[in-house]
Amino acid sequence: MIYGKIREERPNQLSIKRACQLTCFSRSGYYRYIAADDGRSSPDLGLRDRIQCVALEWPSYGYRRITLELKRSGFVVNHKKVLRLLREDNLLCLRKKKFVRTTRSDHSFPTYPNLVPELEITAPDQLWKSDITYIRLEREFVYLAVVLDAFTRRCIGWALEKSLRATLALAALRMALRERNPKPGLVHHSDRGIQYACSEYTNLLKEKGIRISMSRTGNPYDNAQVESFIKTLKYEEVYLFEYADLSEARHRIGHFLQKIYNEKRLHSALGYLPPAEFEQNYWSKIQQNSEVFNISTS
Repeated sequence: MIYGKIREERPNQLSIKRACQLTCFSRSGYYRYIAADDGRSSPDLGLRDRIQCVALEWPSYGYRRITLELKRSGFVVNHKKVLRLLREDNLLCLRKKKFVRTTRSDHSFPTYPNLVPELEITAPDQLWKSDITYIRLEREFVYLAVVLDAFTRRCIGWALEKSLRATLALAALRMALRERNPKPGLVHHSDRGIQYACSEYTNLLKEKGIRISMSRTGNPYDNAQVESFIKTLKYEEVYLFEYADLSEARHRIGHFLQKIYNEKRLHSALGYLPPAEFEQNYWSKIQQNSEVFNISTS
């Protein structure tokens, strides 16, 4: 191969970086070749391999999340080195264009004030947030409704259908209610779309003792947490696949929401823990504090 001869023959005219560009060979591959030719292995070989595995599994992870994932796997490495290796191996993630909105608020149903600013969220099931987005299939669009717990960032309800009717949002809400069975006083926040303002939806919330909160007109920042979640879903699942039909989309998206996002994906707002692990840690601390209190008062 020519890589080992480049700098020997023309040391002042051709850098390793330029040689790799001309030969369409990565710098990491060059160094692996040199290490193998010298009869020794690169000290970063195992680290690079693990970085590549993480980057392939989580295509939209930046260098900070990849660094945290590496540390969780037992590697001792700082973010600067991870960023350098990602850049050398051309593994830095790419962003796609912003998704389109699906909210339709030109309706005659009553709307409700935004209650979120007055809340102090300290536990699960104090505030739920809901939204709807579109998913493109090969020949049509389908629509996804989600319900998130604001404290744990966990997706607790979702539904995927071909229609934007209220039944879509209701299906996601009913899943969340079955999963959590919240106490009265929970706040449900959404935009002012007709699916969330219609009588069937608001009546179900009131029946369960859930307070209704809605974003201000035309203000996406009032529901930014769910907007961010949808962006993650699009970048890390939807944009990576072409779903043939509704059944395939429902299967793959359901797997991502329940097994990947909830149980494996590191969330920066949760101290780089997955939502399920963060929630489990919370309830473990509550139980430990309760046991300590019972011992001290007995």
